[in-house]
Amino acid sequence: MADVDTVASLLLEWRHGSREAMDRLLALVYDELRELARRQRFRWRDPDAPGTTSLLHEAYLKLVDQTQIDWQSRGQFFYLASLAMRNVLVDNARRHQRQKRGGGQRAVPIDEAELVSRERGDELLALDEALDRLSERDPELARIVDCRFFGGLTVEETADATGVSPATVKRGWKAARVLLFDEMRGGAPAPPEPE
Repeated sequence: MADVDTVASLLLEWRHGSREAMDRLLALVYDELRELARRQRFRWRDPDAPGTTSLLHEAYLKLVDQTQIDWQSRGQFFYLASLAMRNVLVDNARRHQRQKRGGGQRAVPIDEAELVSRERGDELLALDEALDRLSERDPELARIVDCRFFGGLTVEETADATGVSPATVKRGWKAARVLLFDEMRGGAPAPPEPE
């Protein structure tokens, strides 16, 4: 895990316009971000399929444009990385839906390989829509889901990223899972939560 003080210092430099700080930050947290991306790839597609690096780099490109954010913590950075990965995955699933509906076929270079399988794309889009609705009702729960599910952050990292206690994260994570599962499955009971 990257040194919290170093990450905070680099975030502050980046906020003040230092592109070099962002590059140093990426080098410092690259392995952690890659692990987050790998988990997302495993969740949405075959774990051996190409695309982890593509997901990480696309999320990074979204992050480097965020110079107007008041960077405050390592947790906040990883929360925003989680959101960036979510956006990349959802954009990819939407692209697949358009193609399913006759959006035209084209050859795809290996570095643009699927990030989300066609079979799981509909599920991801349903989750994204349910999460958007949850965000309207309870933004704190939605942030917890983004951190835990899309970012793969621990309870403690999520607490740091969202500014709430670990106990609140645990309660929120359980409540959000039930609400999202209920909405996505039309009232079916949620499966037991893995610890």
